[in-house]
Amino acid sequence: MRRAAPFLVGALVAACGSDEPSVRYVLLPDPVADLRADSNRDGVVRFDDESDANKLEWSATNGAVFLANIDDDSERCGVNKNDNEIALCNDAADENVNGDDDAADLARLWTRPLPDVPGDMTATIEVVTPEARDRVRLFSRTGPNAADFTVLFADTVFNAADLREGIELGIEAKDIVRDKEVWDGFVDVKLTLTTPRGESSDTVRLRVAPVLTFHHLLPAERIWQSQTGRQGNADLRRDLTRACEAAGVPPPALIEENDPWTQDFFEPAYMSMPAPNGGQHVIRVNYRSANVYEPEETDNPLRPAGAVVFRLRGKDVAGVQEFDLTHPPEMDTLNSFGNLETVPPYSAGGVAYPFGRLLRGATQSFFPDPVFEKMLEAQGQQPPILIDTSWLRVAHVDETVSFVKAATPRGWKLLVNDPRLAKTMLEDAAARGHGATTMFVGKEWYDPETERASPAEVSIAEVLADPIVMQASAEAAAEVDAQLAILRKELALADDEIVRVPFLHTLIDGGSIAYQPGLVNGVYLADGHFGAPNPHGPIIDGKDIFADAFTKALAPLGITAHFLEDWDEYHVANGEVHCGTNATRQVPDAKWWEAGR
Repeated sequence: MRRAAPFLVGALVAACGSDEPSVRYVLLPDPVADLRADSNRDGVVRFDDESDANKLEWSATNGAVFLANIDDDSERCGVNKNDNEIALCNDAADENVNGDDDAADLARLWTRPLPDVPGDMTATIEVVTPEARDRVRLFSRTGPNAADFTVLFADTVFNAADLREGIELGIEAKDIVRDKEVWDGFVDVKLTLTTPRGESSDTVRLRVAPVLTFHHLLPAERIWQSQTGRQGNADLRRDLTRACEAAGVPPPALIEENDPWTQDFFEPAYMSMPAPNGGQHVIRVNYRSANVYEPEETDNPLRPAGAVVFRLRGKDVAGVQEFDLTHPPEMDTLNSFGNLETVPPYSAGGVAYPFGRLLRGATQSFFPDPVFEKMLEAQGQQPPILIDTSWLRVAHVDETVSFVKAATPRGWKLLVNDPRLAKTMLEDAAARGHGATTMFVGKEWYDPETERASPAEVSIAEVLADPIVMQASAEAAAEVDAQLAILRKELALADDEIVRVPFLHTLIDGGSIAYQPGLVNGVYLADGHFGAPNPHGPIIDGKDIFADAFTKALAPLGITAHFLEDWDEYHVANGEVHCGTNATRQVPDAKWWEAGR
């Protein structure tokens, strides 16, 4: 609401019929409040463009954006802290603008310069959204340098001189949205101009940027792998390095961790706001997994390797953790990020998902940490799809499905495990007289309880006669069918958009696990390059029949399959290539604020 009160201006005029001047007072209105943000999303706050004047509407075409300023631009935070303390330090943790880079993370607001403002006019600027007051911080410029800002308090009063020049403000959120019922990410900022004659006010609405995860098909900027010092880890790194070179991406970046499951303990993501010339100002965000390893150690309950998100914290890079110590430990595996994948962008039923959707394994009785899940859903841009993974020993979605780029209207295809196809391939080979041909040649199984190894080599005939493998594979096929039914419905997938990938299952402690290295459990390195585990299948006519089948399935899509050695460190420990790697990917050109969510 704007209210303008008049003020008096005196002028010397000549009285009628007289040459003597007299003073006549003219009532002029006080200036009207005008507070602006980048509501038209061109990266600049403007007063000469009325598209920035539409301030209270927030839609796919209009509305200002700001960031949760939780990176560490000056790298002052350090990492030698416990799990409860380590996440508390970031650029929004204090009331200072910590250098030029920190200032760049503030969204700007301006008051319109008022050169004719009366000397008795003052102004206040405040956050008027109750639930946002403790979650948002305003700064005002105090000097010419980029970082010359000071925090704005509720009782800060600006004078007429400030208003004549125009007041430049910066705004940051102190955190991301974690629970929409507590705060939905919107904030209204109000400017009030006051004189003894009355007041005028103006309000602008902003929204904090959500955190978005990356889908597989975005170009990889960095591939990550833990460095455990074990030979099996080095074997994968050797082959992964070669595949990265072939794909034109940098060699794997190593994380000094004894935890080999690099996919599971952190998840790369990002948030962004409009920048000039159609760009985006980005803060990378790395989620720490909500895996609770030591619930009794309340200072350090979390999976230790997940603290890497705070070692990576720095300029335009943030770390986020959220967890519930009361989440049942038997469900903790679901908190690993092998159980969080991102379906690539698509449209179905007239609804577009330009940033894809989260894919999680969960049922009503077997589910990930609800507090972390609420935080994911609060971002509002990637509605989750839930499939049942409870039948799997590790219970992760990456064990049965993946995604690859394709020259189709959708732009991608689904890779899905097909145990029936694997059985059929072995039966056909046996029928052609290859029943004695062996697979897993030179490989060993390892029993962690006895700490003993045993030969893994087995013939096709022996596999087909193994009641556990055959029963587990039949059950897995039915379970994958159920997963696929959900994905068909949610994604509107046609049969020709599904690539079936053969491998069998077995049982460990009553849970299903890939008996052969699970080929879908790989990493999409770049357009035309997929890194899959070496299946060590039977060699017939000079070819591994499972590697050959996978190669031929991807070839029509223009994708080369790179087979990476993962048996000793990963496969025998119930994981594969995807489980043991991670990827930081290129931020997409699509802008979340245009999605209309």
